[in-house]
Amino acid sequence: MASGHFFCAIFYFACLCSASLANNPKVNFREKEKKILDQILGAGKYDARIRPSGINGTDGPAVVRVNIFVRSISKIDDVTMEYSVQLTFREQWLDERLKFDDIGGRLKYLTLTEANRVWMPDLFFSNEKEGHFHNIIMPNVYIRIFPYGSVLYSIRISLTLACPMNLKLYPLDRQVCSLRMASYGWTTADLVFLWKEGDPVQVVKNLHLPRFTLEKFLTDYCNSKTNTGEYSCLKVDLLFKREFSYYLIQIYIPCCMLVIVSWVSFWLDQGAVPARVSLGVTTLLTMATQTSGINASLPPVSYTKAIDVWTGVCLTFVFGALLEFALVNYASRSADRAADIHRENMKKKRREMEQASLDAASDLLDTDSNATFAMKPLVRHPGDPLALEKLRQCEVHMQAPKRPNCCRSWLSKFPTSPFKKVPCLGRGQCSRSKRIDVISRITFPLVFALFNLVYWSTYLFREEEDD
Repeated sequence: MASGHFFCAIFYFACLCSASLANNPKVNFREKEKKILDQILGAGKYDARIRPSGINGTDGPAVVRVNIFVRSISKIDDVTMEYSVQLTFREQWLDERLKFDDIGGRLKYLTLTEANRVWMPDLFFSNEKEGHFHNIIMPNVYIRIFPYGSVLYSIRISLTLACPMNLKLYPLDRQVCSLRMASYGWTTADLVFLWKEGDPVQVVKNLHLPRFTLEKFLTDYCNSKTNTGEYSCLKVDLLFKREFSYYLIQIYIPCCMLVIVSWVSFWLDQGAVPARVSLGVTTLLTMATQTSGINASLPPVSYTKAIDVWTGVCLTFVFGALLEFALVNYASRSADRAADIHRENMKKKRREMEQASLDAASDLLDTDSNATFAMKPLVRHPGDPLALEKLRQCEVHMQAPKRPNCCRSWLSKFPTSPFKKVPCLGRGQCSRSKRIDVISRITFPLVFALFNLVYWSTYLFREEEDD
């Protein structure tokens, strides 16, 4: 009897539990997702080969809105004229065949990882050189289907894109690199790409490039017409500014230092031939090596770049300093030969005068002892060299005073001859080599400063015009 009551109590408790479960059923949303996917994507219900209808179910073109997120830009190569970018690419369109019941707003969207289950736009990157998807650990792609039939496709890809560059202002240039996306097979009558409203392109905040700065980016349309029809196209123009500080430290300052070092030879003695030759040749070879290293990192273009003008002029200055020493050496050797000729003439005249005095003494000894010595005439003969020298001195003193010349008075401070006891011949032939050095000390820095003024004002002004 007691056991019967016990079983009745258990039965009553089980009935109460079942009633409570019936009143509060637990919904398995994952099972609901499976049923909905089987319902909308089942065999014979959805064909991924057919494109969606147009806006409001019309027969117009399907509209696909595009949005990209630039994750990183790894490199911008000047030689191959390309750049590498990693981005998250998103497309969104409306496919009314994929509508489903959201269970009172509890089911926000369905998620797929297989892109071949639904219709996909045939978008491709027209300026792509190389690209790949990311599959670690799983393929970085998803498709979300919303209750009202909207489809969102997102994928992470890495691309190497062509970027034609104009290097006339290199390294003071700005480059525009484009990212072009177009339909491959569907014409604008069937498929149209539009940028997503609001913010179609996002760029990661901590984007850092070694030699460039991303100044801004612009979105635009680039529809193309071919023999097979007109195709929808989108593009993003990325404006990169080259960082000049790297080139200032690596190229411009070293070139200036080499040019200034080549001027040291102007302050060395004319007789220090090994020192001046070695200095000139060393700076010339170093400048040539620097130029070849710069050109090796750039493509062989048919026009002249700003860096070519700079290195060419610097190389010309270094080469000019070496030629200046050759000119100084030639002038010095010419002065030495003139001094040697002058010495020989003076020695010859001295010997003639000694011989003449010896002849006069012998004539006096041969005369009669009672004869008186002849006195030197007070008036010199016109051909007498001493008379000519006195006459020149008088003419010099009688000449009218000339107007002072600043340049000549400054250069007259350097009349030193390698042979101080030998007077210079002509118009300062002995000091000509010294004056060449003195003029070069002033001329080379002034001309180089003028070149810097013209160079920087020209290319910086052209850069502002391009902006």
